[in-house]
Amino acid sequence: MKPIRVLLADDHTLVRAGIRSLAERIPGVQVVGEAANGREALDLIRSQRPDLVVMDITMAGLNGLEAAARVSKEFPAVKIIILSMHANEEYVLQALRAGAAGYLLKDAATTELDIALQAVARGETYLSPAISKRVIESFLRQGGNPDPLAQLTPRQREILQLIAEGKSTKEIAFTLKLSVKTVETHRAQLMERLEIRDVAGLVRYAMRTGLISNEQ
Repeated sequence: MKPIRVLLADDHTLVRAGIRSLAERIPGVQVVGEAANGREALDLIRSQRPDLVVMDITMAGLNGLEAAARVSKEFPAVKIIILSMHANEEYVLQALRAGAAGYLLKDAATTELDIALQAVARGETYLSPAISKRVIESFLRQGGNPDPLAQLTPRQREILQLIAEGKSTKEIAFTLKLSVKTVETHRAQLMERLEIRDVAGLVRYAMRTGLISNEQ
């Protein structure tokens, strides 16, 4: 039987090592690479073409949600399981909107990794049991409200995350390979669209919508 080719993306080396150790004990699973952030994950997906990516939700520079959205658009055949410490339903809903097929809590039992990988590889959606009922109830209660970040372009969301992480305009320009003027234009459009006038407000908005974690 063809093995399930898995890529791991998490900004904590020990966490990646632990997941890799667990995954490599599962029959039929092959770990083909590790990434420390969303950008590395995208590069490795392009080169390794895994079947499935297990991706941390909070990574600097390009978080798991934004990376998942890009993967879903550029590599629709690649399935994504978001790995997170957050049982908050808003995070889960955003992950599903971004195209993730699974959401696994970091404090889940080790056997859950096997169950999640096998389920998602079969084309099913997997949510940790601790959050499944809560998410469904929340989704029904909200009537499927749209993603609060949907009003922003992918580039604006990316710049918002970097601003909220404390990066300067020059640092953002270097990271995204843009001119300083272009970054300033995006930032101005971002503030205008969100009706936010200062960086502190942008940081609060990024935390409130789950773009960055307030535990980072």
